[in-house]
Amino acid sequence: MHLSLLSILVPSYEDGIAFFVGCLGFVLLEDTDLGDKRWVRVAPKGAEAGFLLARAANEQQVAAIGNQGGGRVWLFLETDDFARDHEAFLARGVVFEEEPRHEPYGTVAVFNDPFGNRWDLIEFTTKT
Repeated sequence: MHLSLLSILVPSYEDGIAFFVGCLGFVLLEDTDLGDKRWVRVAPKGAEAGFLLARAANEQQVAAIGNQGGGRVWLFLETDDFARDHEAFLARGVVFEEEPRHEPYGTVAVFNDPFGNRWDLIEFTTKT
């Protein structure tokens, strides 16, 4: 078994695609119109797991946009070249909370998606 998808709440499919594909460089795997909703899957290039972009459909879901991790970093985007991806993200308008820092486990910096979720961009010292 493996984890294949996590759903992430977004205000609109277009906003989600713009960020994940346009800013982070993820691949748009699928965008299927299901009538009252869409099945939109995105993932980092070569990844086994990805996100199902879930447009918030009620007040409870709208309130949870950007807070699925309860205010803590809950998404960890691993890279094999921190400097390359950090620079590319900055050029595409990704907002980092801090300067890159070197920890015993690797190089890391916290960034925010436009919806309010907190992420780590991380290059581990040893392969995970």
